Amino acid sequence: CRQRFLGRFPASSSSSLRSARRCEHPGSPLVASSMRTRSRRAAVSLLGLIGGAHATSLSHFRTPVFAAAGARRCMQRSFRAAAPAEAAAPPAAGASKGGVAYDLAIEAKWQAHWEAHRTFATRRREGKQKKYVLDMFPYPSGAGLHVGHPEGYTASDIMARYWRMRDYDVLHPMGWDSFGLPAEQHAMNTGTHPEVTTKENIANFKRQLRSLGFSYDWERELATTDVGYVKWTQWIFLKLFEQGLAFQDEKPVNWCAGLGTVLANEEIIDGLSERGGFPVERKPLRQWVLKITALADRLAAELDGLDWPEGTMTMQRSWIGRAEGGGIAFATQG
Repeated sequence: CRQRFLGRFPASSSSSLRSARRCEHPGSPLVASSMRTRSRRAAVSLLGLIGGAHATSLSHFRTPVFAAAGARRCMQRSFRAAAPAEAAAPPAAGASKGGVAYDLAIEAKWQAHWEAHRTFATRRREGKQKKYVLDMFPYPSGAGLHVGHPEGYTASDIMARYWRMRDYDVLHPMGWDSFGLPAEQHAMNTGTHPEVTTKENIANFKRQLRSLGFSYDWERELATTDVGYVKWTQWIFLKLFEQGLAFQDEKPVNWCAGLGTVLANEEIIDGLSERGGFPVERKPLRQWVLKITALADRLAAELDGLDWPEGTMTMQRSWIGRAEGGGIAFATQG
């Protein structure tokens, strides 16, 4: 996805980057040139910032493309000037060693400005085109963000900012896929209610994401454990049940007694659960089943005409799994 999104934009001259680094105004016309930066390297460069000792600002540069490409240049200068990691301590915040000095206070300044002025709040203007830029919501684990999160989120944030520059009304939300087996296991092991740990983990994830300067509309934040969200998942299930598309049946499943739940094939390694290493057995279990096959023809037909990448279309058709049997005619004697 990163290459597909970022590969659309050609490289720019280094002078554009230098100009962008001097720009502190969020509405400056200089941001219009951001999509011409060296965007193919942008998301990869950003990953070095997350865990590197030489932290460089993201929100100083007005877009993630500026953030990653400009930060990459600053990091290169720092690494050229610094001694080997094992022999030297990280430089102090704002220090300069052979590069441009940077005041880390500018992060808080502009993030506070964005929040106070609702810079990235979704707006709807009559007659304007609109775009919905949706990320895959992360599971808020206790470990916090890993480098794979900002890699993908950088690409989608670039697109969200690009469409805003094109004067589109953009909805770019963030939320949390917050139901998960780890929270259940932690609750059983410690006696802590999963709601408590889930909310703590969400707060940590949100803090980390906000520090990266992504242009999310936090007023549209949601979690799949919110009562208001679960209400609608229940409503969808009831509608499926009313149409005869949800029913109970006995099906073979991967049962893990140690975890007290059914596991997907991907959660099993050499006959043991990936989490905890408990034995898993194949056994029949009465459960709720969704009759997706009843909608296979309609689902497959409605893919036609969608402006989606061919790889995504292929995966959707494979997931729907619509197939027709073959007929064979055998010649007989007599």
